[in-house]
Amino acid sequence: GGLRSDEDVRIAFESGAHMITGGSVAVKEPAVFLGWLEKYGPEKVVLGADFREGKIAISGWDEATSLDVTEYLSGYMEKGIQKAICTDISRDGMLEGPSTGFYAGIKEKMGTLHLVASGGISRMEDVEQLDEAGIDGVIIGKAIYEKRITLGSLRSYIRKYSGSC
Repeated sequence: GGLRSDEDVRIAFESGAHMITGGSVAVKEPAVFLGWLEKYGPEKVVLGADFREGKIAISGWDEATSLDVTEYLSGYMEKGIQKAICTDISRDGMLEGPSTGFYAGIKEKMGTLHLVASGGISRMEDVEQLDEAGIDGVIIGKAIYEKRITLGSLRSYIRKYSGSC
């Protein structure tokens, strides 16, 4: 996050990053973001889509937009994006559970989009429900810090369902 220029992205990749995420820049300067997508490819450029009440939020969540998150994601998929991280900022850090139904709706409409859900994860059952809804990945923060989810329980879950780790 926080990448705003071609130089920022170049430095990130030269420093060892395998992927970068563009959020606010994709709203404010779509030509710059699309340039990164063209230069580095969709396997290395991830769209960050922070939202509140179904609308994209930018600039560290300080600015609300009128952009519908589903339409926004769809528009960028048409331009080549394959991966997105969506954060429900109304739930982020609140430990009140994720917007599973909302994410499932996005996944249903855009099945090929590699969708990572973020915001509100509070327990292993949240992770399991998102997985059952077909969500490709989950970002867990505060629940780990507060020991509601342990790395051991995550490791066990991954082993159980993927046979690896």
